[in-house]
Amino acid sequence: MAVTETDVRKIADLARLSIADSELPAMAAQMNSILANMDALTQIDTSTVTPSVTATPGGAPLRPDAVAPIPMNSTAQLLAPESRDGFILVPRLGTHEDV
Repeated sequence: MAVTETDVRKIADLARLSIADSELPAMAAQMNSILANMDALTQIDTSTVTPSVTATPGGAPLRPDAVAPIPMNSTAQLLAPESRDGFILVPRLGTHEDV
């Protein structure tokens, strides 16, 4: 399948690229060269190549989920400068006055 100048213009429009009309023949030739190289790769016999370890069905083994306790449940109030009724008191943003 050969890439035409019309194809190059359409690809450039999709990619929102501005290509001058004088550059279209060179771009079409470069794209055709790339496609020819890709076609050469499809001709290679890979029947004797063993699959990669990462290409196994099912993906990578997963670790078991383990829920750990959150250490900040009781110490958050100890770290705050002031707290009341289980809440951390902070100054108001608009006035920065004491609560």
